[in-house]
This record gives sequence, structure tokens and C-alpha cells, in this order.
Amino acid sequence: MKPTTETRVLYQVDAFTRTPFTGNPAGVVLAAEGLTDTEMQAIARELNNSETAFVLPPDAADHDVRVRFFTPTIEVPSCGHATVGAHFARAVEYGLPTSSVRQKTGGGLLQDVTIHRDGDRVRIGIDQGAARFGPELDGGQVDRLLRALGAEPGDLAENGPVQVVSTGHSKVIVELRDRAAVDALRPDPAALTALGREVGSNGFFVFTRDVPRETGEDPPLTWSRMFAPAIGIPEDPVTGNGHGPLGAYLVRHGLAPAPGGRLAFTGRQGVAMGRPGDVHVRVDTRLDGALTATVTGDAVTAFRARLTTPPGAVTQR
Repeated sequence: MKPTTETRVLYQVDAFTRTPFTGNPAGVVLAAEGLTDTEMQAIARELNNSETAFVLPPDAADHDVRVRFFTPTIEVPSCGHATVGAHFARAVEYGLPTSSVRQKTGGGLLQDVTIHRDGDRVRIGIDQGAARFGPELDGGQVDRLLRALGAEPGDLAENGPVQVVSTGHSKVIVELRDRAAVDALRPDPAALTALGREVGSNGFFVFTRDVPRETGEDPPLTWSRMFAPAIGIPEDPVTGNGHGPLGAYLVRHGLAPAPGGRLAFTGRQGVAMGRPGDVHVRVDTRLDGALTATVTGDAVTAFRARLTTPPGAVTQR
């Protein structure tokens, strides 16, 4: 008997927004079991989002669902906006109520994910766990980073250090003095890639606290951009795995008030790309001093389609 063509549900979800075609787009393939690594990589390359999520059944008793994440060029251990996209798609496709699941990523990271449903509005919260603080860049590395970003030495804020911070997928956190400096960045991808290899992090998360004054329930505290050319992402619109480390960084270095050991704020990103989105961040200080981060975001379906994969259509190159 000849093998049959397999058909799966494919979503394109815009994460960290309620407005289609803004925020950060993620591909989501539901019921992805049976796809090979090569097929997953080919699908991610075809969709050409910064990440595509593949939802799989659990492979052990310590989690409820497994999700793998691919950029157009490589598998990555975790992804914030594609996690939002994956669980938003699950909630919409299967009519899930407010509930929590434990997710295992392709990198083996376990995370608690919460679906918050309020009528037609579905928000996804991700417990990113404890932040890990890596090395602070030295003066020469900071100078090279500023040149690689297309920034001037005077653009650097005189506050906390430039530092590698991770809640699963590390970022180099750097603060610039104002929004104009952040918006004007024109990075050199090769120079960022080389520096990333040296400091042990592929992502460069640049932010400022110079934010337009707004009224409303959650005015933003930070304004940011993120670059990761080493993994095929010249610029990421709205980065969940950048905002968790950012929140922990702000608390660690006393750059934002955390009454009672808790900081809650909204970060805005993606404006420079014409895809603005908001990430709601909460950082809690544990009794042992560790800083744990949770990020929450809205999402909206851009499109739902059927993904057809004929047997043997994708071969290893």
C-alpha cells in the first residue's frame, strides 16, 4: 500500500497583540507528530517567521504537551512569542477554557503555561522560571557592540551593565539613553554574530525607559528592539524571551521599583518594524533571592490553513 498524504492544521498567529498583522507572527503546526526534523525545518523555512512551533504529545509523565521551535535556519530551545502562538492556537482550535498545562520544549525546558479566556479574548501566560545572570561585557566588548548596532558611545545609558541574562534562551541586555537612539539602530549582522559567539549569546535585546507618555491601564515602561542574525533573525518584532530577562535585569540592578519584591510592567516592541506589540511582565523575588519571570500576551489569528505534506516531499540535503 502506498503511503498517503498527511494533512495537518496550520495557524499563523500574531502574538502580543489583538490587531492582526501587528505583534510577532508565529507559525503553529498542531498535531505535528510524524514530521521529521528535516520536514519541520523546511516548513519553518517556507513560512519564514522568526519561529514556527510544532505541537507534539508528551514523551514523559512530567509534562502535558511538547513543543519544538524552529527559526528559518535552526531549531532553538525555547521561544516566547511562539509559545503564546502555540497555546492560543490550541485554545482556539479545541475550545479550551481557562486552564494551565506544563510544556516541555525541544530543549528540555519545562514551563507552566496558562490559558486565560475571557469571552472571545484569549491571553497566554508563560512562567519562564528563574533568571540566570551571565557575564557582564567588558569595556572593549561594549564598544564593539555599540559599533555593531550602529550606535554611538554617547547612546549608552549610564545605569546597569551590559549583561547576558537568560530565562531559557539568553539575551545580551543593553540600555540606551532614549527612544531616538533605539529607533535609529542599523545593525551589522556579521559583527553581531561574531560578538555573540564570543559572549555566548545569539540575541541582543536593546531597550530604553524613555517611553512616550500614555494614558490607560498599562502604559509601557520600556521600548525595545531585538536582533539575532546568528539564528536567522535579523530583527524580531516582539520578544517574549527577551522581556522576561529584561524584567529580572531591571530588578537585579535596581532600575525599576519592586515593592514587596514584585515588579509588574508592560514592554513595547516592534514599532520600528511596523509591528507594535505589548508584553506584560511580572518579576517576583523568591525567598532565596532568585528572580522569577512570567510574561503574558494577547494573540490573534492571522489565518488558519491545512498543511499538506506528501511522503518524501522533503529530503535531507
